[in-house]
Amino acid sequence: MKNKTEKTNVMRVLDSLKISYSGHEYEADPGLTGEQIAGILGEDVNCVFKTLVTRGKTGQYYVFVIPVARELNLKKAASVVGEKSVEMIKQKELLPLTGYVHGGCSPIGMKKKFPTFIHEAANSLTKIYVSGGKVGAQIELEPADLIRAAACTPADLI
Repeated sequence: MKNKTEKTNVMRVLDSLKISYSGHEYEADPGLTGEQIAGILGEDVNCVFKTLVTRGKTGQYYVFVIPVARELNLKKAASVVGEKSVEMIKQKELLPLTGYVHGGCSPIGMKKKFPTFIHEAANSLTKIYVSGGKVGAQIELEPADLIRAAACTPADLI
């Protein structure tokens, strides 16, 4: 990916942190599910993670990174961040808030830093995939490197 396409913001951040990664491209189709993307990559769905952006009752934004085949438990998420409740933001809010479009949102390199949490199962993996910052791009890296690059806190989220 490094030679085939221009670098995404995610790649620039990883390069600046001297974090090793592999880029993977697939035909950009925002209609693909996370499970389908895992299949295209030839990977277990438990290794491919999605990035979800929420707003707490206080108005604070939070980012949660979980396996693509799972759903965020909003009660657990609220408890982890100390809010009464959290809710998913509307799709139209995503680009102005994060700099990323739906289907291409990565926990790395958002416009602003938000408290970010990753499902604790990531710690048991040898590799993890997250969006490369655009539809049709995935980044493969070690979970510890993702946690460092996105300042993630591991937590039980599903």
